[in-house]
Amino acid sequence: MTSVGAAFRLVRAGWVLVREGVVAAIPGDQLTGMPKFGWRTARLFTRRRALREGRSDRMAHAVARLGPSYVKLGQFLATRPDVVGNDIALDLALLQDKMGTFPQSQAVAAIESSLGRSVSELYVRLEEPVAAASIAQVHEAEVLHDGIPTRVAVKVIRPGVRKRFHHDLESYFLAARLQEKYIPSSRRLRPVEVTETLAQTTKIEMDLRLEGAALSELGENTKTDPGFRVPAVDWERTGRDVLTMEWVDGVKMNDIAGLAEAGHDLKAIAANLIQSFLRHTLRDGFFHADMHPGNLFVEADGTIVAVDLGIAGRLGKKERRFLAEILYGFITRNYLRVAEVHFEAGYVPHKHDVAAFAQAIRAIGEPIHGQPAETISMAKLLTLLFEVTELFDMQTRPELVLLQKTMVVVEGVARTLDPAFNMWKTAEPVVGDWIRSNLGPLGMFEDAREGVGALVSLARQAPDIAARAERLSREIDLMAEHGLRFDDATARAIGKAEARHTRSGRVALWVIALTLIFIAWKLI
Repeated sequence: MTSVGAAFRLVRAGWVLVREGVVAAIPGDQLTGMPKFGWRTARLFTRRRALREGRSDRMAHAVARLGPSYVKLGQFLATRPDVVGNDIALDLALLQDKMGTFPQSQAVAAIESSLGRSVSELYVRLEEPVAAASIAQVHEAEVLHDGIPTRVAVKVIRPGVRKRFHHDLESYFLAARLQEKYIPSSRRLRPVEVTETLAQTTKIEMDLRLEGAALSELGENTKTDPGFRVPAVDWERTGRDVLTMEWVDGVKMNDIAGLAEAGHDLKAIAANLIQSFLRHTLRDGFFHADMHPGNLFVEADGTIVAVDLGIAGRLGKKERRFLAEILYGFITRNYLRVAEVHFEAGYVPHKHDVAAFAQAIRAIGEPIHGQPAETISMAKLLTLLFEVTELFDMQTRPELVLLQKTMVVVEGVARTLDPAFNMWKTAEPVVGDWIRSNLGPLGMFEDAREGVGALVSLARQAPDIAARAERLSREIDLMAEHGLRFDDATARAIGKAEARHTRSGRVALWVIALTLIFIAWKLI
């Protein structure tokens, strides 16, 4: 019945997307065959109002009808332009994660259930919600720290949201499996793996202890950084369903007039924002991946405070080196080195020619060098780079795509503050320092030290590795002599699983067909 329910939800979602004109907004002139016929049919069923709206408005209306989990799906897909395309990703990024608030009594019940204490013990006062999103809402409150009243922000999970997301995720997985099975060209994008990433991301967002941990980690990384910080977490009042943190007094970064009125230097804030982001990315390998202007405040002294760390990105040392060498290669016009880095990292299959790939990279880099520095977008460069890599079978790298999306957003915020923003000049101190420290003699020494450490660790494990190798050798000898065999219980279990899978898939297809027939009948 799980497959049947997922099929029903998938059909309903498809119908809403058709009625709200999202399907009709796809550039159908570029389609052929059955996809073009489906697009034309969808236009017949689209609301007339929707046909007069832009694509982003159509998506907003569709998401509003489908509910909070689809808001998150849209925002997640906005981080994956490799999957949905750049234009649609930009439209999805405009989706507003603003929902109606839920009653104060439900928030109190969630807090007390999560923390095991009464609200009156935890807070001096707890106000009505000041903002609400798809997963949680925020209240202003007050606590006593050493007898001193202190304002805090209290984030509380929306009741029933986990169950709703669980059900909707089933339909997402069904859609991803059907896509992989019937659209071979989409397999390179790994739709099932993308959906698994969405499921994991959502699970993390719905455990507020993990967001608190991310805030704590980023706070430790940036405690000596100039002009950037995150709110402190009140761990005594934080649990799975509630996160209590420092209240931030400041002007939101999307309030340009308010920033100017407060006397802030907008050019300095733009430079600080970009340098902080690159510092977190290259130095720490851990960055805030949802840095839209609504999540950024500027305090009276010009310090940037980032909130809402439900989505964070991580880069390993290999990925950080990859990013730095690519940026440096474009700056110095060393396109062959940029190509070699892709092959060394294993991102492009070795069946391709390095020189041919370098030629494709040059097609991106040369036009950039003919432009004024302030018009060159680092985010656009990375977008073009990932488009070219598709031609050379580069597999989707979720961590790099998330970095690209965040860089697009951060650079966009910087340019709203300073239209003449020079990305390269601003980034050079951070990128240059990292390259000198990690790719020069000091970096080589550090790599050698890590290599020695790895050899020592391997030597310690040598007896265990030898024992496991001996056991594996015996098992292979037995397999070669007697063949691979299953016991009766295993064979029966495989048979039942296969029958259940076939039966549930058949039921799901019948449900989809009957639902479509019913919808068509109602419309006639």
